Amino acid sequence: MHFVDAKGILTGGKGRFGMNIYRGCSHGCIYCDSRSRCYQFTHAFEDIEVKQNAPELLEQALKSKRQKAMIGTGSMSDPYMHCEEELELTRKCLEIICRHGFGAAIQTKSDRILRDIDLLEEINRRAKCVVQITLTTWDKRLCGILEPNVCNTQRRVEVLDEMRKRGIPTIVWLTPILPFINDTEENIKAILEACAQVKVKGIICFDMGLTLREGDREYYYAALDREFPGLKEKYIRTYGNAYELSSPNSRQLMDLFRSFCRNHGILYKPDECFDYMIHLPDKFKQMSFLE
Repeated sequence: MHFVDAKGILTGGKGRFGMNIYRGCSHGCIYCDSRSRCYQFTHAFEDIEVKQNAPELLEQALKSKRQKAMIGTGSMSDPYMHCEEELELTRKCLEIICRHGFGAAIQTKSDRILRDIDLLEEINRRAKCVVQITLTTWDKRLCGILEPNVCNTQRRVEVLDEMRKRGIPTIVWLTPILPFINDTEENIKAILEACAQVKVKGIICFDMGLTLREGDREYYYAALDREFPGLKEKYIRTYGNAYELSSPNSRQLMDLFRSFCRNHGILYKPDECFDYMIHLPDKFKQMSFLE
């Protein structure tokens, strides 16, 4: 872990913003796209870069914005990885978001988010808060191989249920689904049934598969050699050097996914899920003009 003073914290505009307080991750997921070289990391991925001045930058940025909006975090680096326990930078930023009346859309795999559930509930009361949880693998043993340093899927479902009890809407990312590993009807059904039980608002799944780029591919293949001997060669024979690796079962699994969501009233079209997450009701947007 190392500390830097960032020049800015918010990206985007036109009613929606994003922020990443950390760069890198300690969760160790074998498929992580954020390892890809296109993101131009100049340090080891596990050597977490901490934007130590993130709260100050966020305070300055929100003071200057007249219209309220949703602020997303977690798309590149999980805001609730291990170092957040000590540093509490995510919590400090959420306190600023809450104080200024903005909304928040948070993506994580970690149950550490429960530490801040009272704050998330308050943001949702004042504006809007959406919690996004990634679920990939129902089998506990397999989940521990694919996502070794973070809580398992069953615990993440418990997190979703706690959010439901507080009235905080949730979105699940059902991705990635790894060819020849967790791309089974049994796995997808178990996750979908759990999502219905805890009444998630939507589930995002572009395809049953994963993407691999330079940097990410090498790390993933090394994990396959270690955990699933011989599977790397099957990947190479099947996909070559492709970026998008769709499961051979993708069509039937996507049909299952869409049918299940329609039958249970769950949003499943990616555009609809994103529209829901970035939309801050007008009554909250207009509050800024009355302050």
